[in-house]
Amino acid sequence: MSELPAELFQRWTHSYEEDTEGVTVYRPTDYPFPPARGRRGMEIVADGTYIDHAIGAADVPDIIPGHWSTADGKSLAISFPGTSRPDRRLEILQCDGKLLKVRTP
Repeated sequence: MSELPAELFQRWTHSYEEDTEGVTVYRPTDYPFPPARGRRGMEIVADGTYIDHAIGAADVPDIIPGHWSTADGKSLAISFPGTSRPDRRLEILQCDGKLLKVRTP
């Protein structure tokens, strides 16, 4: 992967049932997930915007805006300026629009 796939730019929801050791799996929000108390997710926008859809207090969804950048087209460096949320890096292992697999080194 030399550049980020166009399919990456959408809202993704964590499909924790499909996670394997070291690999986190996401699906588009319209995927028929089994019932769950809450699911976190993220939205990656082509303009460099990153939105973390976290599970807040009392299971209320929480939206934390951030930014992403890439130097290699294979990973995202994510930052949350003006917040106490730590920066993170996501290594993209697979992305086809219906499935996103990432590793957080």
